[in-house]
Amino acid sequence: LFTVTVFLSTLTPKFYFALTVTSSFISGLIFVFEWWHFRKYGTSFIEQVSASHLRPLIGGAENSTAAPVTFSASGGESETNRQNLPECKVWRNPLNLFRGAEYSRYMWVTGKEPLTYYDMNLSAQDHQNFFTCDTDALRPSDTVMQKAWRERNPQARIKAAYQALELNNDCATAYVLLAEEEATTIVDAEKYFKQALKAGETIYRKSQNCHSQSPQHEAQLRRDTNVLVYVKRRLAMCARKLGRIREAVKMMRDLMKEFPLLSMLNIHENLLEALLELQAYADVQAVLAKYDDISLPKSAAICYTAALLKARAVSERFSPETASKRGLSTAEINAVEAIHRAVEFNPHVPKYLLEMKSLVLPPEHILKRGDSEAVAYAFFHLQHWKRIEGALNLLHCTWEGTFRMIPYPLEKGHLFYPYPSCTETADRELLPTFHEVSVYPQKELPFFIHFTAGLCSFSAMLALLTHQFPELMVVFAKA
Repeated sequence: LFTVTVFLSTLTPKFYFALTVTSSFISGLIFVFEWWHFRKYGTSFIEQVSASHLRPLIGGAENSTAAPVTFSASGGESETNRQNLPECKVWRNPLNLFRGAEYSRYMWVTGKEPLTYYDMNLSAQDHQNFFTCDTDALRPSDTVMQKAWRERNPQARIKAAYQALELNNDCATAYVLLAEEEATTIVDAEKYFKQALKAGETIYRKSQNCHSQSPQHEAQLRRDTNVLVYVKRRLAMCARKLGRIREAVKMMRDLMKEFPLLSMLNIHENLLEALLELQAYADVQAVLAKYDDISLPKSAAICYTAALLKARAVSERFSPETASKRGLSTAEINAVEAIHRAVEFNPHVPKYLLEMKSLVLPPEHILKRGDSEAVAYAFFHLQHWKRIEGALNLLHCTWEGTFRMIPYPLEKGHLFYPYPSCTETADRELLPTFHEVSVYPQKELPFFIHFTAGLCSFSAMLALLTHQFPELMVVFAKA
């Protein structure tokens, strides 16, 4: 303090003015950078640097409890260094679009890349896990496809698929790759998948006959089963997109009946969407009765479809003014509670359904309870909510009440475990850069943004006063 006082006593008005202008400019730059860093990464840069670099130097490392949260792919176990935090799981999107026929067409029209590198990398890992096994070396075409799934360039993957077909015209995985990435329409994709189905069924029957001979043959049967299920599911999705909805529903039901142990693939979510398109609400309720179970992992599709069916019973005659006067009926209470339950599971969905936030193409992977899951759900189900008169009005009148019921969603939940704080990181990796990621609960501005804003304002005020009253401000500084 003595040194600062001596220094200020030597200043001239011009030098003092230059000093205040410089400090104002520097503090302004710091504020702008802090704000940009917070908007992009969700954390304060100064806090992050002090926590990771300065705190260990002053002996605070052992007391630090903050640790980065990592998230796993395809439903694997999440790893976290922080205690008492729910895990963030990244799942394969059950309704993911076709790369060649849908994602690529979007990019040709808009010039924007709808898929992130991280999302496509997860898909590459899925393809290697689903479509390869240790016995691929025994079949040259499978060896080529094993390399194809690891290729990053789409043209290189397509070229490798044709090389595999030259070696073996019945290579099912080669047809799968061409259907996903080379076909530019759903009709073309369906043709490739039909060829893949024919080849896949032949290989699957051969694997069934010799699967008990060795562990390698068992691994080969699992791979061939994965290929067959994948192809049948995508064929059902092609039928759904081409308007043959009843055919799609039958294919999905047969697939679930033939492979009941593959429930982790969430084929029932495809079935729910197709049944809603048929307006077969009784069948939708039957599917929910089977899969909306406390022991199964929930999803936005399950929770919001259950809320939609409850809302359907009362939404046509629902009026908030009338309800406030006479009170809610039993059916209306059930509908409101179902909406609260759905919003508690994923609070991002209502803004998309109410068109308060613009949609983008859903990613190939989603984070349950995250913005990516909300985008994927609303992209396919918004039309079903619009079809039921008054459903969106009931949602609009009631969804925000969930947050009053749970004032501290990060610490506790009403029906589900506390809302995970790690969803934003994964969603930013899964969703394209041109999409503004939805964050809940909305983060308050860090202390250092307020601090730098105040410092910038104070320095600017000093500079202005010095410019207007130079001699007086120097006297004030010396005093």
